[in-house]
Amino acid sequence: MVELQPVPSAVVLSASLAAAVTDVWRFKVYNVLTLPLLASGLLYHGLREGPSGLVLSMLGMLCGFGVLLLFYLLGGYGGGDVKLLASFGAWLGVEATLYVFIASSLVAGLYALGLVLLYGRLGEIWKRWKVLWYRLVALGRHLGADDGYAVEQDRIDRRRVVPFAAMLCLGVIATLVYLWFQRGDSP
Repeated sequence: MVELQPVPSAVVLSASLAAAVTDVWRFKVYNVLTLPLLASGLLYHGLREGPSGLVLSMLGMLCGFGVLLLFYLLGGYGGGDVKLLASFGAWLGVEATLYVFIASSLVAGLYALGLVLLYGRLGEIWKRWKVLWYRLVALGRHLGADDGYAVEQDRIDRRRVVPFAAMLCLGVIATLVYLWFQRGDSP
């Protein structure tokens, strides 16, 4: 079972709230948040728990990075989302990072379904899934392309994009609440 630690929990919760605000507002998660968060998570665990803490922190970072990498390569997430979850992994470790990813993905799926039902864009969604499938099968020269995402930043249609950092924030909250209740049940 994952041990709920106050400092990592507070740091990740604070960072997730900050990232959620910028992601909802500008659809961007900034390096000025993610990179120091990542480095400080590794440093914290390395200093507090020694080499074993550093290794566990690095494994959490790699887990957070790895679970979103394929989705990033397919164009489903931005690089900031990947770095944010990697930095959460550096603070929380592998198991809690997986909990955050699963909870966030469920929330993002419900949000996306709500957008589809609200705006009736099922045909467009089907086309996007076909494009993602072709990218996956091709695994070719355009696999990691941003498709002009940065250029289109100001013209984003809010009815089509899921701000995943906001979903990560909700996933962090759900995970921390779950772990808190689990801690209360154990002897």
